[in-house]
Amino acid sequence: MDIEQHKIPQATAKRLPLYYRFINNLHSQGKLRVSSKELSEAVKVDSATIRRDFSYFGALGKKGYGYNVEYLLSFFRKTLDQDEITKVALIGVGNLGTAFLHYNFMKNNNTKIEYAFDSNPEKVGTEIGGVPVKHIDKLEDIVKGDITAAILTVPSAAAQGITDRLVHSGVSGILNFTPARITVPEHIRVHHIDLSIELQALVYFLKHYPLEAGEEQEE
Repeated sequence: MDIEQHKIPQATAKRLPLYYRFINNLHSQGKLRVSSKELSEAVKVDSATIRRDFSYFGALGKKGYGYNVEYLLSFFRKTLDQDEITKVALIGVGNLGTAFLHYNFMKNNNTKIEYAFDSNPEKVGTEIGGVPVKHIDKLEDIVKGDITAAILTVPSAAAQGITDRLVHSGVSGILNFTPARITVPEHIRVHHIDLSIELQALVYFLKHYPLEAGEEQEE
């Protein structure tokens, strides 16, 4: 991002891609301006939070007018480095990994799964969703100096070993979909996403914190 990150809360930074996606859709529809209320209803974030998020970047809108869609799109594209492609590696071509390859992320933003890695001889040498599947033994040779981030969808027992190899290869960030809590040096960022925990949390909130009609959800 082309901004001073220390001034912006992490919660705000996490919402920026959400805003960008909606603004991009509005621009595609030919809309010229949007209010914070419209944004709020679309992205399910309250208007006050949106105005506070935007305030970190200066005057993005005008009172009584709202926000200029084209200007917002240009701003978020620059802020989120949308003109620069971030190459990603996916490690582990099981059911979840295969789903990611078919989806890939270039359809919506500036990230692209460039390579996938696995040890299954039936998958190595093939392409899934247009992404070549390489043997895991080739990981360091291919990743080093070319890949910024990795998606980890390997069995838990293999997670730390693969992580160590990714760190050694210069990867800066890891999206960890395994239940394992991997250990990395301080300069490496890891986001843990355990789908079973997220599902359990959802069920718990459904039972104990039912939403009333019109109630805002926490992001």
